[in-house]
Amino acid sequence: MQIPQKTITLAQLRRNNGDRGQPKWVVYQSIVYDVTNCPRWQKEMHENLHFAGQDLTEEMAESPHTQHVLGFPCVKVVGRFEEDLDGANNGL
Repeated sequence: MQIPQKTITLAQLRRNNGDRGQPKWVVYQSIVYDVTNCPRWQKEMHENLHFAGQDLTEEMAESPHTQHVLGFPCVKVVGRFEEDLDGANNGL
């Protein structure tokens, strides 16, 4: 998997939650994924359990599937997640 040299902050992740036409991003193990075009993410929540714009690393263990779903063609890798407490853009 090729990971772009882009760092995503917590504020950026939260903004990309699908509201008002924004993309739907999620984090798994510090990698940010765009799931906007995935059929099971078309509603507000994925399977009535998960919201976009969040880190789903802990929730994956309770999921009926494994991380292999992040390799589906509808999923795009956006960059690396780095919770940024001082609000800097980290090179964006």
